[in-house]
Amino acid sequence: MPPSRSILVTGASGLIGGLAARDLSADYTVTALNRRAVDGIPTTQADLPDIEAIRPAFEGIDTVVHMAAYLGPDVDSHFKVNVRGTYNVFEAARQAGVRRVVFGSSGAATHGYEKEEPYKALIEARWDDVPDRVEYLDHTAPVRPRGVYGAVKVAGEALGRAYSDEFGLSVICIRIGRVVQEDRPADAWHASVYLSHRDIAQAVRRCVEAPDDLKYDIIYAVSDNKGRWRDIDHARDSVGYVPQDGIREWPPR
Repeated sequence: MPPSRSILVTGASGLIGGLAARDLSADYTVTALNRRAVDGIPTTQADLPDIEAIRPAFEGIDTVVHMAAYLGPDVDSHFKVNVRGTYNVFEAARQAGVRRVVFGSSGAATHGYEKEEPYKALIEARWDDVPDRVEYLDHTAPVRPRGVYGAVKVAGEALGRAYSDEFGLSVICIRIGRVVQEDRPADAWHASVYLSHRDIAQAVRRCVEAPDDLKYDIIYAVSDNKGRWRDIDHARDSVGYVPQDGIREWPPR
């Protein structure tokens, strides 16, 4: 049985936050920080940009799983929620003596590489153009965000690094693949970055349960897809993430 700990999940009313919260609730005490109440989970209702309002949610918490994010087109909202709000999560965690923050980053931090071969062939399912050996993109590659969303996720990773280095907070950033309610891909690109419900829940749990001496890391979380171009070996070595699912052929037969 995993050791007892209290886990706060932000964005638990969303798809990914909800999957993580339900999975972790099987073994841990889980609470939520959300703008609206979450069924079955004690919830602090507050907006992330308001640090005074969110601070009580962090009292007595061991681990924070930060999955709340703004996904729309408004640039000001990206900075308000995804930058200021994420800063507030790290700061409130520090003030409350939280041990670890698992930050929901995104593969959008490196989406710019999709324009280059052989990655372009993989996401377009042009199998004849894919070389026998592919150098998967790993966490050491320079960031290359596409759009404001990818850029603010890079900012969140950098904030995590700063809080880890300056205050000793353990921070693990998950560059999350494409997770959808239907739990199946819609096109070739989606099939290359597909992440199943079961696999994202596993990835979050592995980060929550990773050794205490892991102070900062970035991992990619995607399922084991035929068109995959993001590395998952480092996630296995770092936190023990091994995907159970994957898209083995595209188009499906």
